[in-house]
Amino acid sequence: MNPEIFRIGNFAVRWYGLLFASGFFFGYLIFLRFFKKEGLSVELLDKLTIYMAIGTVIGARLGHCLFYEPEYYLKNPVEILKIWRGGLASHGAAIGILVALWLFIRKYKKPFIWILDRIVVVVALAGALIRLGNLMNSEIYGIETSLPWGFVFIKNLETVPKHPTQIYEALTYFLVFGLLLTIYIRSDAKFRPGTLFSWFLILVFGMRFLIEFIKEDQVDFEAGMTLNMGQWLSIPFVLLGIGLLVFYRPKRVKT
Repeated sequence: MNPEIFRIGNFAVRWYGLLFASGFFFGYLIFLRFFKKEGLSVELLDKLTIYMAIGTVIGARLGHCLFYEPEYYLKNPVEILKIWRGGLASHGAAIGILVALWLFIRKYKKPFIWILDRIVVVVALAGALIRLGNLMNSEIYGIETSLPWGFVFIKNLETVPKHPTQIYEALTYFLVFGLLLTIYIRSDAKFRPGTLFSWFLILVFGMRFLIEFIKEDQVDFEAGMTLNMGQWLSIPFVLLGIGLLVFYRPKRVKT
């Protein structure tokens, strides 16, 4: 895979950046339909998009720096700002999004669970596109495999086929996106509050936990660990999803 689509001098358009931006673009279009259906203003959506973009990027970057390479980045804090060199973590993005949405609802007076139920639909789609970007970058792949769809990541000097775990995760996220969108449409946006958010947490992070078993270690300290960092970080999200699904019984939110 060539991570660059084309280059003009020092300027290069890369698959990862295009797919990352596409997640926001298509997410905006989907959310626009949500807002129009529920009688909300486009201006409010524009403000939400800014919160989401900032929360996603900051959360994903800090998540990678602090969860996976804290010793290096705490000694070299300026390197945290060099996001173009790579290093984003989905668990950090999840935390960043939650914080951004919390700040958004405090200012614009919307129920927190209302926004969470809708935002996870587009987050699942964006996550799938980002994982395809990881594939183009030949990063975050799996251990050796003899299966016919194994990839030889020659960019990283690999000589044997490895599990394309980026594709496994992308397919999972596309399916979760389809499921959540179907629930939203078929219920005419009148599902029990917390339903979409709960299933998103359970399915996305549950599958992430399982797929990590066939991933190569992302950082050296994971060697020899029974569960790697990605799995440890997934467990709280899965438990939160189960807890919400079982115990959360709010009154129906009027929007």
